[in-house]
Amino acid sequence: MRSSRAQGSGLRARPTLVALSLQLSALVSLLAAAACGSSPPAQVSSSVFTPAHRTTADAARDFFAIRPAAVQPIPFPHKVHIAKKALMEAMAAIVKRKKLKKIGFEPAWLNLDQHQKLKSLLPSGVSLHPVPGVVENFRMIKSPEEIDQIRRSVLVNSEAYARTLRRVRLGMRERDVAAELDYQMRTLGAEKSAFDTIVAAGIRTALPHASPTSRRLEENDLLLIDMGACLDGYMSDMTRVAFLGFPNKRIKTLYGAVLEAQLAAIDSVKPGVTATRVDAAAREVLKRHALDRYFVHSTGHGLGLEIHEGPRIGKKDQTKLTAGMAITIEPGVYIEGLGGIRIEDTVLVTANGCEVLTPTTKEFVHL
Repeated sequence: MRSSRAQGSGLRARPTLVALSLQLSALVSLLAAAACGSSPPAQVSSSVFTPAHRTTADAARDFFAIRPAAVQPIPFPHKVHIAKKALMEAMAAIVKRKKLKKIGFEPAWLNLDQHQKLKSLLPSGVSLHPVPGVVENFRMIKSPEEIDQIRRSVLVNSEAYARTLRRVRLGMRERDVAAELDYQMRTLGAEKSAFDTIVAAGIRTALPHASPTSRRLEENDLLLIDMGACLDGYMSDMTRVAFLGFPNKRIKTLYGAVLEAQLAAIDSVKPGVTATRVDAAAREVLKRHALDRYFVHSTGHGLGLEIHEGPRIGKKDQTKLTAGMAITIEPGVYIEGLGGIRIEDTVLVTANGCEVLTPTTKEFVHL
C-alpha cells in the first residue's frame, strides 16, 4: 500500500465501509462514525457484510493461465461479517451493538426505497449522512495485483478481437460480429463483456455509441468495434476501426488525424499532469486538422471494477494523474453521412510516464 491512502477497487478499497451489497452494479455502502472524513482514525472499527452464498469467479482456463487477483489486506482495523439474514437488518444490528451514531452512505448507490428502509431499522439517535465520491476516489489508484488483473483482462480483450477479425466476412451482420466478439471473450476466460459491445459499419460509425443492428457488412465500409472484457471482475476497453476494401484519401486522412491525436494524448500522460491537460492534447491536434468540432466526447476515463471510473479525461476534470491509475485514451471524429473513427487503448500511469497496456496494432487494417 502507498502511504495511508486506501487503494484498489471494490471491497478492498472500502476499509471503513459497512457494505449492504456486493453486487458490483448496485453497491450500497455505509461509513461508520468519523468516516465522513477522507481517512478513518485508527481506532474506528469497521464491519463489512457479504452474502453467505457469494463465491469468487472461477479462474480462466485458457492459454493465458489467468488467475484471480490476490486479495489485499485492508490497512485499517476491521471485521468481516457474513450476513445470514437480510443485509440491512444485519447492518442495523451491528450499528446498534457498536452504538454508532453517524453513518455515512454513498448517495450514488443507495436509492430512496433503500434509504427509507435503512432509516426505519436504525436505532433512535442514529443519523444518515451522504458522503459522495469517497470510495470512488480510493478506487482511482490500483494496487499491483489489480494492475496485473487489468493487464490480463486487456490481453483477453485483444486476443478476442484478433480471433474475431479473422472471421469477419462481407455479408455478416453487425450483430453477428458482436456475438463473435462476446463468444471469443468468454472462450478466453472472461465471465462477460465489460459493456454492451459496440459494432457499427458504414455511415453508422458516425454514432459514437451505436448498438449493433442487422445491417450487413458491405464493400468499402468502415467497421468500428468498441469492446471490453470483464475478467474476474476487472474491466478492459479498446476501440479499433478497420476498412472493408481500400479506403479513399479522405478516410485515410481522418484516420491519420485521430491516430495523431491519440498518440499526442498518450504522450502527455504522466504523474502530476491534469486530466484536462491530456484531453487538451488530443483536441489541439484535431483542431490543427480542422476536426475538433467532430470530437463530441471526452478523451477517456478511468476503469477497474467498473468500466467508467475516475478520473474523467475531459475538459473540466482537474484531477492530477497518479502512478497506478488505469485510464483509457480514445479520441474520435464523427461526421454524419460519412462515418466515424475512434482509436482507444487502456493505459497505465507509471512513475515515469505511462504504459500502453493494449497490444493490438493501431495500423489501419484493410479486410
